[in-house]
Amino acid sequence: MAEEPLRFAYWVPNVSGGLVTSDIEQRTDWGYEYNRELAVLAENNGFEYALTQVRYTASYGAAYQHESVGFSLALLLATQRLKVIAAIHPGLWHPGVLAKFIASADVISGGRAAVNVVSGWFKDEFTGLGEPWLEHDERYRRSEEFIRVLKELWTDDHAEFGGDFYRIHDFDIKPKPLPAGDTAGRPHPEVFQGGNSTAARKLAGRVSDWYFSNGKDFDGFSEQVGEVRDYAAANDHAVRFGLNGFVIARDTEAEAREVLKEIVAKANVDAVEGFRSAVKQAGSSTSDKKGMWADSGFADLVQYNDGFRTGLIGTPEQIAHRAIEYKRRGANLLLLGFLHYHEDVRFFGEKVLPVIRELEQDEDRSAGTPEPISTPA
Repeated sequence: MAEEPLRFAYWVPNVSGGLVTSDIEQRTDWGYEYNRELAVLAENNGFEYALTQVRYTASYGAAYQHESVGFSLALLLATQRLKVIAAIHPGLWHPGVLAKFIASADVISGGRAAVNVVSGWFKDEFTGLGEPWLEHDERYRRSEEFIRVLKELWTDDHAEFGGDFYRIHDFDIKPKPLPAGDTAGRPHPEVFQGGNSTAARKLAGRVSDWYFSNGKDFDGFSEQVGEVRDYAAANDHAVRFGLNGFVIARDTEAEAREVLKEIVAKANVDAVEGFRSAVKQAGSSTSDKKGMWADSGFADLVQYNDGFRTGLIGTPEQIAHRAIEYKRRGANLLLLGFLHYHEDVRFFGEKVLPVIRELEQDEDRSAGTPEPISTPA
């Protein structure tokens, strides 16, 4: 039986400044009309998911931000097949309110709504809104309760939950998200979650449907997948893996490398350093120092989710072979950012994706070929 194909998502540029903190020209816009056109373009060029970013105030070069959940619904209404993942923060949403919103969005869109639960790293967003800032592992404990409440409300007519952060008593929301039969067997809208710390990995191994990794090289990604799979196995839980990457696809490797060099050379130094200062606590606030951005250098942080580290830079063939290697190491989905979204998404769909699909077919054929049987002379 052939493996399922590698899936693709893109970061929605619903905040100003694009996906790199650089003064290089970016023919990308944060407004709705640009994003509406992009969503249609993406679903027609092989993208199955879009992830809407969550930011509440200006930070590291992003002066303007559209709210993620409402923006996600707008993109769902503008498309026919694209699944849109709304990033949200526990502590700034009540899970019952979000469950209700996502259930309605799911019904309206024909079963295409999803959420990405972000435990939070930007302290100023919480304290600026007058909300308490929890210690690192406590934020992940809250996220676990948040996810469990979402799933309970989406699947049970008499939802009950008693935790340290949330309590639900015989509560029912209707309409429920679309039933499994209408959405290829899923029991509820998909729940994504990221993070790099041990707390994040254990959370994925208990309750999340998808685990997002920041940009990683091959060995870094393999280590992360292996540990999360071990946690999932211990909990009799299944989890899939997404990997962040920034794609620079050009006709020659030299062209692609030159674009990367220019992005870093024109980095907004003040914004990158401000971001590095803000995230330093995220990487060092755990005892094992496995937090996000714990080992990220200046150049890594110009793409604020370490997308350059995944190495999807070069010709279509080079990028395709690298993507397939990540698939071999456990990636079910690649979450991609681009410099000039409209042009680069079209180039990816026309030039890179066909090579990836061809390589997948080659691997399927090889897997289906039995080993030759040697016979005695």
